[in-house]
Amino acid sequence: MSYEHILVDVEDRVAVITLNRPQQMNAMNRKLNVELHDAVKKAEADEGIGCIVITGAGEKAFTAGGDIKEQLSDDAKLSDQEQDSLRDHKRQYEIAACAKPVIGMMNGLAYGGGAVLASSLDIRIGCENTKFRFLAAAYGRINSTWTLPNQVGWPIAKELLFTARIVGAEEAYRIGLLNHLVPKEKLREKTMEIAKLIAN
Repeated sequence: MSYEHILVDVEDRVAVITLNRPQQMNAMNRKLNVELHDAVKKAEADEGIGCIVITGAGEKAFTAGGDIKEQLSDDAKLSDQEQDSLRDHKRQYEIAACAKPVIGMMNGLAYGGGAVLASSLDIRIGCENTKFRFLAAAYGRINSTWTLPNQVGWPIAKELLFTARIVGAEEAYRIGLLNHLVPKEKLREKTMEIAKLIAN
């Protein structure tokens, strides 16, 4: 599969997958979701890969979550049940359940579906630009109940899920949502240091 919305590089047994829609804050449209799943599954099956890193292009966003323009144009005509059927939850689960460790190199904000994706990864490394926001409650839903509590515990997970408030980098590190917090110029170096330790 050739990719339109992601980039894939391999360095010392580490596959680095970059969500590459910087003008759209790396928003996750359906095509990007399909490509991300495909890239993760290929890296998982590759004996030459020992660890996977997911990041976003630019310094503003890991990913702003679902592509609102696509959702408004397509989903406005559909019921909630029909909208839900379009979302392939199996793809999301298979990324979370990847047999090889997956690290989030959190270069910027992770809102909505981006926070859901980040919370399902094994390790998250952030910088001063990192922010999380679990937005489902803002539109009457809930998600991340099987991933976020594993990172931060139930009381804090409930607060973040019920309030949909922004969690800045310092707080994310303090509560365990980030494993490491480094200056943005050191983010790739620290991420690759850990990824290569795992891969080798």
